[in-house]
Amino acid sequence: MAAGGQNIGASEAIQRHEADDQQSDPPGDAVQYGDGGTTGLVDRMALPRTLVLVGLMGAGKTSVGRRIAQRLGLSFIDADAEIEAAAGCTIAEIFARHGEAAFRDGERRVIARLLEEPVHILATGGGAFMDPATRASIRARGISLWLRAELDVLVRRVARRTHRPLLNQGDPKEILTRLMTIRYPVYAEADIIVDSLDAPTETTVERCMAALSAYVAHPPAEAMAAGVEPQP
Repeated sequence: MAAGGQNIGASEAIQRHEADDQQSDPPGDAVQYGDGGTTGLVDRMALPRTLVLVGLMGAGKTSVGRRIAQRLGLSFIDADAEIEAAAGCTIAEIFARHGEAAFRDGERRVIARLLEEPVHILATGGGAFMDPATRASIRARGISLWLRAELDVLVRRVARRTHRPLLNQGDPKEILTRLMTIRYPVYAEADIIVDSLDAPTETTVERCMAALSAYVAHPPAEAMAAGVEPQP
């Protein structure tokens, strides 16, 4: 990346972007949801905090997140898109030029900034929740929802996609299997867990809405201690 005739790292570029942005603009028990549906009443639910979607690539965080935001009348933000805008290049380019460590540092900064913004729906990259500092920020300022998916579902969804750096390093099924082994125990720390099935997106959206409604109405004790108040 060029900036003022000099090459700078992705993390430094993102940090500068964050500074400019600031100048211009002033674990409890997880709720698991299986079958069932919801009604239009849930659409008027008031979220006390930003809803942060976590999970592996292919879980449906962006497509589901956009629909949830539409249902609740909130903004939808894709953290990866924000990172690319801040760095001035694609995530694949950040990985290739600067490595994963630089990307994670920038990702941490961007998500921390987004969690300071008004309540919205935030989709994060697959590795974001693995970072302890990012996980702590989400726990303190957001409500985390893990979209959990079976291996075969993920493999089908990411097939023929070349913009995911981690999947370009070998056989996608083997890579996803390894990532599931490493990441699923950490994703399980999320406030809410919803299975993302091999079904129409709206089916998963309905499941998320019902689980979210249950969580907001009756948040776990630790969530209440952190400031999440029950909604009538």
